[in-house]
Amino acid sequence: MTRSRFNGSSGSPELSALRTGLPERSEDGLGLRGVKRGESSTVWLASAARTLQPRLVGAAPNRQPPTRRVSATPEHPVPPAVVLPRLPAGRRPPVRVILHLDMDAFYASVEQRDRPELRGQPVIVGSPPDQRGVVCAASYEAREFGVRSAMPSRTAARLCPAGVFVRPRMEAYQAESREIFRIVSGHGVRVEQVSVDEAYLDASELVPSTNPLSPDDALLEVLPFARTLKQAIREQRGLSASIGLASNKLLAKLASDFSKPNGLTLIPERDKVAFLRPLPVRALHGVGRVTEETLTGAGLRTIGDLQDYLGDLRSLVGSWGPNLRRFALGEDDRPLELGDEVKSISSETTFERDTADRPTLRAVLREQADEIARKLQRRRLCARTVQVKVRYSDFTTLTRQFSGDEPLTEAREVYRFGCWLLAQHRLVPRPLRLLGLGVSGLAPAEAVQLRLPFDRALETRKA
Repeated sequence: MTRSRFNGSSGSPELSALRTGLPERSEDGLGLRGVKRGESSTVWLASAARTLQPRLVGAAPNRQPPTRRVSATPEHPVPPAVVLPRLPAGRRPPVRVILHLDMDAFYASVEQRDRPELRGQPVIVGSPPDQRGVVCAASYEAREFGVRSAMPSRTAARLCPAGVFVRPRMEAYQAESREIFRIVSGHGVRVEQVSVDEAYLDASELVPSTNPLSPDDALLEVLPFARTLKQAIREQRGLSASIGLASNKLLAKLASDFSKPNGLTLIPERDKVAFLRPLPVRALHGVGRVTEETLTGAGLRTIGDLQDYLGDLRSLVGSWGPNLRRFALGEDDRPLELGDEVKSISSETTFERDTADRPTLRAVLREQADEIARKLQRRRLCARTVQVKVRYSDFTTLTRQFSGDEPLTEAREVYRFGCWLLAQHRLVPRPLRLLGLGVSGLAPAEAVQLRLPFDRALETRKA
């Protein structure tokens, strides 16, 4: 794989720092290399087969941007440069430009910003190691020691003895999230906020409709907007974000992971299939540990293996097979979820190892309840039904739900009912592979929400 670096501050782009071979392994285990950088003036154009010679936005027509010559070596051959094609008028395909914005180590970065003495330190946001609890987030300095979110705090302390444990301040993080997405929403693009620190943006309308562009030219047209957005977040909030730019949600998410932290990466349409080939199957949306084990058991370890597979994937993954094949080819037509006709909201977590640890399960439920409540509030909805979903090691899946008389909007209410359903139906007699929480029975939120009549009793129940 080759990554072409595009210096987008001013003047002409320059191809440099060429890298060949497979993507290096990143701290998230997806086979995507993360590279630290300073300011966001560098754009990585992820090109799997050749260097990318981009068309400068606003450059003189028919003028190719100059490139710095790079000497070829047997280890690092220089493939031929290819100019992105421009389609004739009247033959323009539907242009779709999707960005994935992901704040870098969000909770830990907020702590390091607010407490200068923590900058450069391995910050671990979560319960102290002398208490039973889990890690909510870890700074990049702590991740270098293998610390990950949802990991028991004691394990994190063992991996990173010099780690600085900080108790989470959820209200502060949520307030910061509101400020960040106020900046994002002020740029006139459609936004699907998927969590407190990440969102998909549809910037297709920023592409001039009067000037027919190829799909890759359309992506390059939006680069200045992506750079401006990163700079605005940095200047106004003192935090860094990574942005991926592609033609769909699947690729945009992979792009944002490609050069974290503080990255800006574009995956060209012309190279998407080759870009995906060396990545492990688990890099694809929807492929969890169970599906990965099924695919690897059939000899399908990389996305390239999926692309080349001549059999029917439905024999391996059921009805999801056709979608999995499309994802392997970089095709994804999922729209942004903007709140229209939403019937339910849910969140699921698949554990790296099956667990029945109560603090871990409670921490996951709290995070899921927070996410659900944010979506309810953003869409100005309330819910009357709470549902939990559990899956065991033998793939047995159970769901239980409860419908109340009064609507719910707050995270603590959703969380308490989730805990109550797990306890009431004794759903954790053995370790769980997956835990999910959801709400349904959605309706426009009332101005004032009443407390559930037995909420007080739930408060006295030990979670």
